[in-house]
Formats: sequence, C-alpha cells, structure tokens
Amino acid sequence: MLQQSPYILAVLLLLVIGAEWLARFKFFKTIGSVILVIAGGALLSNIGVIPVATTATPAYELILTYLAPLAIFFLLLDVNLADLKKAGLPMLIMFLLGSAATVAGVLAGYLMWQPQLHGVAEAPVVAGMYTGTYIGGSINLNAIAMQYQMAQQGSLFALVNAVDNLIGTPWMLVTILLPRLLHKFLPRRQRANAIGASQAIPTAASDRPATMEDMAWLLALGFGGMAIADGISRLWPQIPSIITLTTLALVLAQVPAVRRLRGSKMLGMLFVLLFLAVVGAFCDVQAVASAGGTAVRLVLWVSTIILLHGLIVFGLGGLFRVDWDIIAVASNANVGGSTSAPVCAASIGRPDLQVPGILAGSLGNAMGTYIGFWVVHLVSAFG
Repeated sequence: MLQQSPYILAVLLLLVIGAEWLARFKFFKTIGSVILVIAGGALLSNIGVIPVATTATPAYELILTYLAPLAIFFLLLDVNLADLKKAGLPMLIMFLLGSAATVAGVLAGYLMWQPQLHGVAEAPVVAGMYTGTYIGGSINLNAIAMQYQMAQQGSLFALVNAVDNLIGTPWMLVTILLPRLLHKFLPRRQRANAIGASQAIPTAASDRPATMEDMAWLLALGFGGMAIADGISRLWPQIPSIITLTTLALVLAQVPAVRRLRGSKMLGMLFVLLFLAVVGAFCDVQAVASAGGTAVRLVLWVSTIILLHGLIVFGLGGLFRVDWDIIAVASNANVGGSTSAPVCAASIGRPDLQVPGILAGSLGNAMGTYIGFWVVHLVSAFG
C-alpha cells in the first residue's frame, strides 16, 4: 500500500493540513508551515510511513512534473511587475556571487576530502553534478548525470542524490530562518516594503472566496500555460520551459480579467506545500548511513560546498550592506532553484522578491548545467 499513489497523496495532504494547523500556535507560528511540511516529509519517509522520494513513485512524479510548475504559475498571477525594479539587480548580483561561491566550494571540497580516493567513482562528474544543483537546482544535476550515464551506476547515483538532499534541504530552511535573526541583530534597509510574517503564507482564511468557475479558469490557464511552455521548449530546447511559463504568468497577471479570478494564491501555496513535502521525502537518511565511508566523504564534501557558499554570500552581502532578505532568496535560488525561491520569499514575508527569485533560479537552470560541465573538465585535469 505504501507505493500506491492515492495513499501517498492522502498522507501528503494530511501533512499539509497538520502543518497549517500547527502554524496557528505561537511556537510553531515562528517556525512556519513551510518548514513543518519539509521536516514532516523527511520524518514520514524515513520512518516508513511513505516511501522515500528517491524511489520511482507515480505520486511524486505527478507533484514534481505538474504541481510544482503550476504552483509557480498561480503564485505569479498576483504579481506587480514594478517589484522587479526594486529588487531585480541586487538579486541578480547576489545570485551570481552565490554561483561563484558554489564553484569555490566544490573545488575546495574536492581538494580537501579527495573523494576520488575514497570510493567515489567518477568523482569529477559528481563535482559537476553538485556544481549544477547548487547553482540552479536538481534539474542541472540530472542533466549532467544523463550526459555521463551516471544513472547506470545506480547505487552511487542514488547516494549522490541522497546526500544532496540531506545537506541541501536544511540549508533551504536556514535561508528562511536566518534573515529574521540577522535583521534583529544587524538590521539592513529593505529595498521594498515587507509584509508581516503572519501574512507570508496565504491561507483559506486570508484568501477571498473562490467560485467553481474561478478554479476552472485558473486550472485551464495553468495547464494551458504548461502545454505552451513545453511545446516551445521542444521546438527550442535552449529555452527552459520554466522561463516560458513564468513569462506567460507575468503577462496574464497584468490582464484585469485574470486578476479578478479568485483562489490563485490558495491553489499555488497548496501545490507548493505538496512539492516541499516531496523535497523532505528525498532526505533518505538510511541510504546515506548504509553507504559507509563513501557516504562520509560525500557528506563532508557537500557540507563544505554549502558552508563556503553560505559564508561567502552572506559574508560579502552583509559587508556591502545588502538586504538580508535578498541574500537569503538568492542563496535559496542557487541551492533549491526557481521552485523554492518564491517559497522562501513568501515565507520571510517578502512577496516582492518572488519574481526576482524565480528569475534568478531560472537563470541558474540556464547556466548551471554549462558551469557543471566546465567543472567536470577542470576537476578531471586535477587528476
């Protein structure tokens, strides 16, 4: 039964309900439903209530393939394009800094821990995979893995992914929690008006009542947008579908009739929370623990990447007095990609940073794979 999609979807929806309910209480309100859902997904998968997401499961494929892009689409339908003027350039600068910091972390970790001497076959390829995933998300990791046929090395490929999620997912949570702490002790001028943390995640209580016609229109627009984006991506593979989908959503968001549709934020956040539950389910602790010394080397390597990335992006960003929220969303876009960046922005009470975060993540999708291939060749030269 654990592999059956209806069961998995029911559990994930109950997890979302539980997280939203807990977030009403004072202690858990500080943590937020986003973190509760990710942590809950990790817990439930590791104790066997639901399968780990590294297992090919139709329910997880449904969420990753359809609901995650739809979440972005729906969240963007309430966007004011003037926000890009306020935060676009600083976000881009911090994102590029974070990308450079990722490359530095990959190379430093490779030299420090020498994974090629401790059971990590094809270590240069793994270096490229980690470079790609921490510049724009896991789509880059998979693209590099496919090029070098890493999927055929099943155990190593699964281990690389497990360590990626075991270390990368907590950092995504750090980018949500850290700005509040830094603003408290080292306040920075915010480049756009922030909203209260309690307003960051839309709920059924805060969203306007929606009719069946509203929902039908929203879903039609969403699936239609995905169809157009996929078609363009097939015709011109160099254009990532997420960029086309984002563009369509932004254009539609400026149409008065579309802006009058109700329920887009509610649908968007529901799909986002389901996606994040799957992200949590990727944290396969058992797979890492059973891999012995090889897993230890990968954990040390990835920890070095994340640590150096964080120190550089927050250190230099703080030194030049960049808004902590912009730094956090840019770092989240590096590590989690264009899907998680708007969630980070909403969770810290900065909806004005959702579009810049998505665009930064989309840039990471576009360039992360190429930088990853460059790192493969560079590390191969090390010997």
